[in-house]
Amino acid sequence: MSTTLAAYRAAVRRPRPVRAWWRDAAGLTAWLSLLFVVALWVSGRGLQDLGTSPEAFLTSTGRLTGLLSADLLLLQVLLMARIPWVERTYGQDELARRHRLTGFGSITHLAAHVVLISLGYAATDRSGLLGEVWLLVTTYPGMLLATAGTAALAMVAVTSVRAARQRLRYESWHLLQLYAYLGAGLALPHQLWTGADFAASPVATVFWWTAYAAAVGAVLVFRVGQPLWLNARHRLVVEQVVREGPDVVSVYLRGRHLDRLPAVAGQFFIWRFVSGPGWTRGKPFSLSAAPDGTRLRITAKDLGPGSRRPATLKPGTRALFEGPYGRLTGTVRKGPKLAMFASGIGITPLRALLAELPYGAGDAVLFHRARMQADLLFRRELEDLAARRSVRIHYLLGRRSHDRVSWLPANYAPVPDDQVLRHLVPDIAEHDVYVCGPGAWTEAVLDSARRAGVPADRVHSERFGW
Repeated sequence: MSTTLAAYRAAVRRPRPVRAWWRDAAGLTAWLSLLFVVALWVSGRGLQDLGTSPEAFLTSTGRLTGLLSADLLLLQVLLMARIPWVERTYGQDELARRHRLTGFGSITHLAAHVVLISLGYAATDRSGLLGEVWLLVTTYPGMLLATAGTAALAMVAVTSVRAARQRLRYESWHLLQLYAYLGAGLALPHQLWTGADFAASPVATVFWWTAYAAAVGAVLVFRVGQPLWLNARHRLVVEQVVREGPDVVSVYLRGRHLDRLPAVAGQFFIWRFVSGPGWTRGKPFSLSAAPDGTRLRITAKDLGPGSRRPATLKPGTRALFEGPYGRLTGTVRKGPKLAMFASGIGITPLRALLAELPYGAGDAVLFHRARMQADLLFRRELEDLAARRSVRIHYLLGRRSHDRVSWLPANYAPVPDDQVLRHLVPDIAEHDVYVCGPGAWTEAVLDSARRAGVPADRVHSERFGW
């Protein structure tokens, strides 16, 4: 083994841990920004104006909702910016949930801002509401751009509703989410030209310029600059495509300086393969083998047009990527023992973790859920790991019970899930639990682990969904 490769493998065995205070710091920063915005509104006579007249009440409240909407919008952009320490702390599934909540909060406050300001100005001018809205949009500086930005943000909000997401392909939804950047950019001229609170004091001006600079800088560095640099440096191409099952393939990729690619087992990338129509639409796939410094492997199941593309790839096809992302890694691990739960294609990151992470003989157990024997992925590789490293494997085959929510097959139905878990792994509370699979199945595993006594900080999951 080369010195470089040996050093690489030694490094990935000691991943940088996620610090608990990172999460607290990120959350506290977000809340402090909202409190500071309210303080700016108060210092600009926001509270005093509430009691002077009905129209002043409407206008002042409209100012506050507008300020909160702008701050929430910038927080939403930061949540989308793929800032590494934030992403490793929260994980993409939780960041996506917080992004949706922040986005809905921003668009709700924005709608309130539009309505309240229009009503306040109409009452002041003694004019009709529709006429006042038309006057604001067509005569106030930056309002046409702000209106276009509002339309873009409304589209992002609508397509983020669960019912709408279920009708969209991941690639289309992901592309639509980028309009949030457009909405934020189009709102800035309105704040500069007509937003009195933006320049009400030097403190307010510094705050808003700093907030916008942080959001724009994060996007340019982590969403644009870093992917461009990593792709130029590593130049990944498809080496071979191997069929793992009737609807599952593994893609092996090679490139330059892969010993320096900052990826560990359990992570995923957003992939674009430069081949055929639609290649610009990215699709997330996890590493299904621990990176060894010479090549990467991802595994894809045919779940639609985007995940069907890997089966059609030819050797030499250029692969563009964003990442690595995901917190289902050794960085969140708390103790020496591991319990891993995988359903279907969710085995991909866990198979990589079992190969990469250190553990003693008998200290790792894997629960692998599938409908039938033919659906078990990487069975030969997993049984080789079981033989070499004494991994205990439980295959969970068959249909699940229709009478209750469970992660176990129907033949376990008479016994509560947590009792089965404690029977199969008596010291389960001493294990770090890693879970990857569909949403409902993952929730059932997490609930069972909690009831079996596994501490919350030892439970680590990555849900499939968006």
